[in-house]
Amino acid sequence: MNLTRRGLLAASLCTIAAPAIAQSYPSRPVRIVVPFPPGGGTDNLTRLVAERLTSTLGWTVVIENKPGAGGNLALDATAKSRPDGYTLVMAQTDNVVLNPLTYQKLSYDPVRDLMPVGLIASGSAVLVVRADAPWKNLAEFTAAARSKSGQLTFGSPGIGTVSHLILELWQRSASIQLNHIPYRGIAQSLPDLINGQIDSYMGSIPTLRGHIDDGRVRPLAVSSAQRSASLPDVPTFREAGIEGVELASVWGLMAPTGTPNEIVAQVNAAVNRLIEEPETRKRIVDSGADVLGGTPETMGQFYASDRERLGRVVREANIRLE
Repeated sequence: MNLTRRGLLAASLCTIAAPAIAQSYPSRPVRIVVPFPPGGGTDNLTRLVAERLTSTLGWTVVIENKPGAGGNLALDATAKSRPDGYTLVMAQTDNVVLNPLTYQKLSYDPVRDLMPVGLIASGSAVLVVRADAPWKNLAEFTAAARSKSGQLTFGSPGIGTVSHLILELWQRSASIQLNHIPYRGIAQSLPDLINGQIDSYMGSIPTLRGHIDDGRVRPLAVSSAQRSASLPDVPTFREAGIEGVELASVWGLMAPTGTPNEIVAQVNAAVNRLIEEPETRKRIVDSGADVLGGTPETMGQFYASDRERLGRVVREANIRLE
């Protein structure tokens, strides 16, 4: 009987303590882990969120770039952190959805070890060539790839990324074969593209938007179902005559499983508040992304749907990583 009473007392104390913890949160700096090097689309979006959390809500946010293994190092580190709301990770489709489908072994399970906190944005990919390339549009590049099977090169942020899957869809739809050159980020790939060492590159619009605007690269097509508001003159693959190439990355914050629901709800509310602000929305849209938002449950459904849809593509293309 005494044990029962003690158990009930402990449970009631936990119930009382949870709201108290949430009310005092955050009482110290919140760390957001970025799975990629500085300067890319994911990093820029994370820094925007951190900046707005600081200037609008007074939070202290520390950004930690932890690139490597296609984002696995960052997600693994986050999954193994204390679930107290002070370590978050900027997850995206590449690492939360595709890595479990492509890597033979993972030291963490994004479904089991991480919990969704809040959707922020989505962004389609854009295919670019160097500014002085001979191909003026996607039809010309596709025709050249068909006549020179396997000779034209296609750079991507890595094997098993959204860009890689778009390549697979494009090759199947257009009956072409490109030589895939995987990179670890835009810092490595852009010089090779501009110098003519690779023929094309596909990355997220937020990552490539600045280079398009300054005329260093020429966009040929976007992977979204509709044209991007930030690149209204660039056709979709479908408009350019290539069917079935529609895929986008989805960004959102995740936390270690076990993080108190009250804190998750508080961070989610903060994120939704920020992305509804006109200044923040404008900066996200200007970067080339679309604003999302919503509940943690909506975020989980987004990723679950993509895992089911893209699993078939990964299996058919036999994409495997160690």
